[in-house]
Amino acid sequence: METSDDKFDIIVIGAGIMGSSTAYNAAKRGLKTLLLEQFDFLHHRGSSHGESRTIRSTYPENYYINMVLESYRLWQEAESEVGYRVYFKTQQFDMGPSNDKSLRAVIANCQTNSIPHQVLSSSEVAQHFSGKIQIPHNFIGVLSELGGVIKPTKAVSLFQTLAIKRGATLRDNTEVKDIKRDHLSGGILVYTAKGKRFCARKCVVTVGAWMKELVKSVDGMDLPIQPIETTVCYWKIKEGYDADYKIEAQFPTFASYGQPYIYGTPTLEFPGLIKVALHGGCLCDPEKRTWGPVSLLGPLQSWVEERFSGRVDSSKPVIMQSCMYSITPDEDFVIDFLGGEFGKDVVIAGGFSGHGFKMGPVVGRILADLAVTGEAEGVDLTHFRIERFKENAKGNVKEFQDQVTLPLNV
Repeated sequence: METSDDKFDIIVIGAGIMGSSTAYNAAKRGLKTLLLEQFDFLHHRGSSHGESRTIRSTYPENYYINMVLESYRLWQEAESEVGYRVYFKTQQFDMGPSNDKSLRAVIANCQTNSIPHQVLSSSEVAQHFSGKIQIPHNFIGVLSELGGVIKPTKAVSLFQTLAIKRGATLRDNTEVKDIKRDHLSGGILVYTAKGKRFCARKCVVTVGAWMKELVKSVDGMDLPIQPIETTVCYWKIKEGYDADYKIEAQFPTFASYGQPYIYGTPTLEFPGLIKVALHGGCLCDPEKRTWGPVSLLGPLQSWVEERFSGRVDSSKPVIMQSCMYSITPDEDFVIDFLGGEFGKDVVIAGGFSGHGFKMGPVVGRILADLAVTGEAEGVDLTHFRIERFKENAKGNVKEFQDQVTLPLNV
């Protein structure tokens, strides 16, 4: 066993958006920080890569809204520090049946939190967007000023760059196989697949789709976090309409409530294409993915044809990209101490359920808080406790339906 001579204040395991943000936040506080990644940095095998992620403050669950609002500010602060953009602002447009409980909760939360928004009828939507978006007569639309697109791979790189700038040590191709309590020093020992051992006072685990497996081997706990494979689709905008759907033209990020839940982003990363995808996928083993299409194209084709008034080619997507979510039964995060013999010295964060990326900056801040002080300043983590699954196997009780469609039968 090769042992590192260095003892760190904090070791962060997993260098996706959450781990990279945590390493930055820890190093910014002057902590001796080590960030470990099992694959190459900026790899495409997890949930933190790709061309775009939506950021929105419109949530049915009220407990996410302050986290998103803080993240808007933290994204811009990080951009200012690094010197380039990863956040591109536009509006957010949510739509769905007028009686949809999730969408009604979105409206109520906008009102409660004083988020600027408009509730639009189908005719008002057609007028506002000049026909670029059409919704059925029984739908309503919610237009919010707080939307936008995050460039994910670039954003992960941003936090890694800033972590290095603040003095953190980063190592990729370093798979962690075990975490143990150091009974001599009272700290934490981290063991890698290549036989190396690292020591630290605290440890944060953010390994995405590999969370269930690692926690099970370390602690014996069976976390209800399930990896699913999903497909991101890009559709060709028909000639003459390209300019209408560009982010520069303030075309919004969007989400369509109901079954299935569909989301998308304006033209940004691929000229002439618009991203429209289904929020769902198929159960998968992160080590044995199909890497092929897993989305139901039928509902997407109909949605694209009807909502964009024939201005986008709905025959088939021209680009399909594979990605993963790690979902919990209630689609809420897990942010908690591992407990047991580790007490508050090991923090775990996972199960971001396909909607966590936007909150990467605030989650990193929270995880650094928990590691350093044992408390998260200004955030109630009640809904993210591990214990909730012991009280109810389905987790947090909600008055509205799940948004992830699972499993898909392709």
